[in-house]
Amino acid sequence: MKVILTETVGSLGVIGSEVVVADGYARNYLIPQSKAVEATASNRKRLEQDKAKFDIQIAKEKEFAEEMAKRLEGVNVRIGVKVSDQDRLYGSVTVKNIIDALAAKDIEVDKRMVLLKEPIKSLGTYNVPIRVYKGVKPEVIVEVHPEA
Repeated sequence: MKVILTETVGSLGVIGSEVVVADGYARNYLIPQSKAVEATASNRKRLEQDKAKFDIQIAKEKEFAEEMAKRLEGVNVRIGVKVSDQDRLYGSVTVKNIIDALAAKDIEVDKRMVLLKEPIKSLGTYNVPIRVYKGVKPEVIVEVHPEA
């Protein structure tokens, strides 16, 4: 089903975009939550009339994302973990640990924003990208060290 997004949805696109999604996803989530409308001729006309408003919204989102990227770029977080005698981790460092470490530095991010491919299972320094906006992915430096 073709829908027109009435707000930015991270996995689909930005406000005002026309996208194709599964019928159930559109009927059960996007349309009832007012995140999208069905792509009909009348809705397309209304979209053209509201295009200026959408452009302003996109510019605000992009500006906020760039400010957030500047705050995140080069941030260094240290995470202490329990290790064995051979410096092997008990468990692993997950997205939750990274979010908590960033929150300690007064930086709030959503768990879907942290692009950690797999949990970190060894000591060292890692660059972890954070998706702030489409195409804006600053990297946070995560240092995993033994707990004292």
